[in-house]
Amino acid sequence: MSSEPSSVLGLSYGPLPAHAFDYHSPPGALPLRPLLVFVHGGAWRSEDRARHAELARTLAALTACPVAVPDYRLTTAADPIQHPSHAQDILLFLHFLLTWPGPSPASPQPPAAKLFLLGHSCSAHMLASVFLASPYAELAPSPDLLAVTSGIIFSEGIYDIDALLRSFPDYKEWFIAAAFGEHDAYPDVNIASYATRPGGEHIRWLIIHSKGDTLVDVLQSEIMYAHLSGLVGGQPGPPRLEKTFDRLQEEHNDLLRGTVYPRIVADFVAQDTPAA
Repeated sequence: MSSEPSSVLGLSYGPLPAHAFDYHSPPGALPLRPLLVFVHGGAWRSEDRARHAELARTLAALTACPVAVPDYRLTTAADPIQHPSHAQDILLFLHFLLTWPGPSPASPQPPAAKLFLLGHSCSAHMLASVFLASPYAELAPSPDLLAVTSGIIFSEGIYDIDALLRSFPDYKEWFIAAAFGEHDAYPDVNIASYATRPGGEHIRWLIIHSKGDTLVDVLQSEIMYAHLSGLVGGQPGPPRLEKTFDRLQEEHNDLLRGTVYPRIVADFVAQDTPAA
């Protein structure tokens, strides 16, 4: 039995070339483990799944859970798509997973019964647009998807576009206008104004931010944590909201190549996942 994670690359989840994903299995993979989904960042305009293969393999080894890393359409000069198209692709992928029998047609597996979703930078905004009640009907998750989603982890997230532009005015020309249109303000896409969705009351949330991040300020994560505290804080039962703002020191993307971020994720997953 191999002591290293194994990977199946270039699987398809939809009709477009961008609808591809990689699947990384932990060493000695066990059935019925939760599935982790890491959605890459890149300002809605760059990066791909291959860039995060090493992180995915590290997470698989630490959690003993498989990890899927999808691509999605990016906003480019050749394909100037805008929000919510990127998030629609991710929702398509998540719905695909509900019936996917695994990477081997010869050895079908039951679909994952529990999902942990990881959003970094712009993909935190994308996932929140799905799992909170955004005004876009096309981003509504099915009841089945809400039911199997156990936890959502955001790192260095973008949540309040207007607050981001007050801190970094140059970002509007760099990527915000291309991804969201040219507007004076962006209140409709302020994630930190959305309510929870019925059926998602059980979901646990973790907000991560690094002290060393100079690309997205901690104000974004503070805004989102305060908003979620008002939505899910103080409810009976185990805490459904956590934050980690003091354990990471790396720059925005460097933290994904470090040792602390994967450990934070693994500890969060382990809280309601039986030991392998």
